[in-house]
Amino acid sequence: MRILFTGGGTGGHVFPLVAIIREIRKLYLKKDLEFFYIGPKDEFGSILLSQEDVRVMTISAGKIRRYFSFQNFIDILFKIPWSFFQSFYYLVKIDPQLIFSKGGFGSLPVTLCAKLLKMPIFLHESDVVPGLSNRIASKRAKRIFTSFPETEYFDLSKIILIGNPIRSEILGGSKEKAKELFNLTIEKPVFLFLGGSQGAEFINDFVLRILNTLLQDFEIIHLCGFANLKEVQAEAQVIINKDLEKYYHLYSFLDEEKLKNAYEVADFAVARAGSGTIFEIAATAVPSILVPLPSAAANHQAKNAYAYAETGAAIVMEQDNLTPNFFLEKIRYLFSRPETLVKMKEEALRFSKPLAAKTAARNILEYLMLE
Repeated sequence: MRILFTGGGTGGHVFPLVAIIREIRKLYLKKDLEFFYIGPKDEFGSILLSQEDVRVMTISAGKIRRYFSFQNFIDILFKIPWSFFQSFYYLVKIDPQLIFSKGGFGSLPVTLCAKLLKMPIFLHESDVVPGLSNRIASKRAKRIFTSFPETEYFDLSKIILIGNPIRSEILGGSKEKAKELFNLTIEKPVFLFLGGSQGAEFINDFVLRILNTLLQDFEIIHLCGFANLKEVQAEAQVIINKDLEKYYHLYSFLDEEKLKNAYEVADFAVARAGSGTIFEIAATAVPSILVPLPSAAANHQAKNAYAYAETGAAIVMEQDNLTPNFFLEKIRYLFSRPETLVKMKEEALRFSKPLAAKTAARNILEYLMLE
């Protein structure tokens, strides 16, 4: 039983695959199960997948940018053709029974080669607006799993709405455990700032601008990303009022144990609008403000954010409109109306689909058993 996964190479692609792989293992107990992954070089993703006993193979996947760049010439003339040769070689060597694509530029050569070799393809699309790779692959896909009911473009007869797969291990945290792990005082409501697996410089800078003001009324857990930790740490030490220092907890990234407890203790979250983040916030019933990344391809983060906000679980603040005064006024308004926050929590849970990974896993196994 050989299943091959492919994706673009960010945490947004890898975490859902980890969730699905774990569910497949729970459902399929025989020892003949093998998992493979083909994608662009990504040390963080490779470590996560290797921990799940997935054999990782990298390709020199090129990217076609929607703006002028000399890098486009290098990618089109060299990287992309070479990635096709690499993908074809790996697929012939592995001979998987099924390809599962999470999308992203790293998946395109894999799915196109799979088409040539007539290998079955399943897709999962995280966003309201499908990426180019999944749009191309969808023509020959057997099944297309989507996160949002409003997902555009795809053949409706192939779509199965499941939500974005999240790891069950990030659910069921404890406030008492969170207090211990993060050294929280629990004297004030807890704010969780999320920058995604790569961190978000704009959100980091914004937190630092309002840090002392926010710390007067809230305790903060701030995830700033691996690459940003030293810089944010240094700036915070200069800015922060020493009397408020005990209320600020800065981290580059949280493992699953810490993340589930952070979600459990958080009274509110501020985050980008990647699908993975939205569905984790929803499943853990955390009211939120979403700040879509303006440069996201096809403006997909904004469409994700507004689709989620329509439920009443979140508020969208466009990056260009996010000023300290506007943000602080909105937060004070929300926390002066506890019934609004309760309603946001309820709508988040109603939107959530915590069984997405299990649904995808069951569909994969059912297809393979029937073949």
